[in-house]
Amino acid sequence: MTSQRLWHFFGGLRLAGHKAMSMKEPVKAAPIPKQLVIPVQQHIGSAAEPIVKPGERVLKGQMLARATEYVSAPIHASTSGKVVAIEERPVPHPSGLPGLCIVLESDGEDRWKELQPHPDYTELDPSALRNVIRDAGIVGLGGAGFPSFIKLNPGPDNSVDTLILNGAECEPYITCDAMLMQEHPRRIIDGLLIMKHALRAKQCIIAIEDNKKVAHTLLVNALHEHEAEFIKIVQIPTIYPTGGEKQLIKVLTGKEIPSHHLPINLGIICHNVATAVAVADAVELGKPLISRIVTFTGELLSKPCNLEVLIGTPFSDLFDFCHYQPKESERILMGGPMMGFIIPDNHIPVIKTTNCILVQDKQKTSRPPAMPCIRCGRCADVCPARLLPQQLYWYAHAKDFDKVQDYHLFDCIECGCCAHVCPSNIPLVQYYRFAKTEIWAQEREKKKADLARRRHEFKLFRLERKKQEDEARKRRKKALLQKAKDTGGTEKDSKKAEIEAALARVKAKREQQSRQRKNVENLTPQQQQTIEAVEERRRRLRNIGTTESTDKDSD
Repeated sequence: MTSQRLWHFFGGLRLAGHKAMSMKEPVKAAPIPKQLVIPVQQHIGSAAEPIVKPGERVLKGQMLARATEYVSAPIHASTSGKVVAIEERPVPHPSGLPGLCIVLESDGEDRWKELQPHPDYTELDPSALRNVIRDAGIVGLGGAGFPSFIKLNPGPDNSVDTLILNGAECEPYITCDAMLMQEHPRRIIDGLLIMKHALRAKQCIIAIEDNKKVAHTLLVNALHEHEAEFIKIVQIPTIYPTGGEKQLIKVLTGKEIPSHHLPINLGIICHNVATAVAVADAVELGKPLISRIVTFTGELLSKPCNLEVLIGTPFSDLFDFCHYQPKESERILMGGPMMGFIIPDNHIPVIKTTNCILVQDKQKTSRPPAMPCIRCGRCADVCPARLLPQQLYWYAHAKDFDKVQDYHLFDCIECGCCAHVCPSNIPLVQYYRFAKTEIWAQEREKKKADLARRRHEFKLFRLERKKQEDEARKRRKKALLQKAKDTGGTEKDSKKAEIEAALARVKAKREQQSRQRKNVENLTPQQQQTIEAVEERRRRLRNIGTTESTDKDSD
């Protein structure tokens, strides 16, 4: 361990870990399910667009849906098989709404597509390296799901001083990252070195909580093999939510990220340890992100464990593999008890951001009915973002979405500390999520309304322009008729005169251009001959055009 000064973030809680129960056995590989349900939206940003059709056969690792926007990530086949449907299915999301999914029926062969590894990543420039990571569909595996290639692109105006790998798995019950650090410490460091190359970072820190002794020892041993002096492994206090990005940066560097700013603005980038392994697999082995380690835990399970699960595997298949039958007296959460959300359907699939499946007894975990706020201020005392949760609650409850933003609603990380200590049992985080969702919906409606207004204004502009053009055409026609009457001719004679005048103007312009030739000095005889031939051909064509126009006018 490398000694380093540590700081403290405001608030936070010391919670019972409940982690030992799922760390008694090594990580096991869950079997390939008969059918995988793979959502096209498994990340922050725009959903991927399917590029396969029902009935099409695909290989393991083949791209099923491509990213159509910058903030997006492609989706790949978790095994070989046949696409049987592309339709709306239940997906893991707090809203409970369904999402578009690609349903893949496995053939049991698990055949890979041809992989394109890059054993020596140093041969790739950072831009090419980011493209490899983007094409692999890698997103942040710590829970947020932000496309990783974006966080590996600091931009031309930023430089990265410190790259932090987050191994602070602070939420109770979740142990997938702890097991990953114990079983694959070298792969974590391999991925860290690739990220450092992409970011041109000056130094790297692997942060691990002080209750993960085994993982810390194994990481230190793996680091000694690499002999990388620019990498530090730092143990930090086990306080929830130390794993939050801003909180971890505060603990390690003493710096605070201002509101509406990003860590890169201070020369810092954070990634999860599982993301580092996915990056190493994508670059050195050519494998896209098609599986992850998931903690399957809870006091009601006879053998909690960690499983290597293919993306798209239904929860029900994992229950069958662990010989467990869910009961009505239980609730199933995706994630931990603080930030997780209830899963209403056991057939919902595992996605890239599924880090834990937690089974709890409803009676032991149910909270008493909410009572009126007594303004005790405990929520403000534990808020790691230094917000005023009580004020946020009042304005969210009143649906005053302008005022709730004045109190920095979007700085809330939804850690649940405020709700955990609330003596009135108010589900504070639910109110904050509701307010955020409504504000996002209003923003979308505003954008639609602005687009409709701009289209309407452009339509009025086009109609007005057409009206003016029609009036101008009528004026020209009226002028021609008047001119014909004044000269005693007909409308046909007037049109003929206009045509002849136009031809005369064109002829005069061409003659002027021919007299003002440029770059004709020092021509070879062959070049001069070619120019004369071209001019003769032009004169012949002009004479033919003039003759045809005259013949038509005389008809």
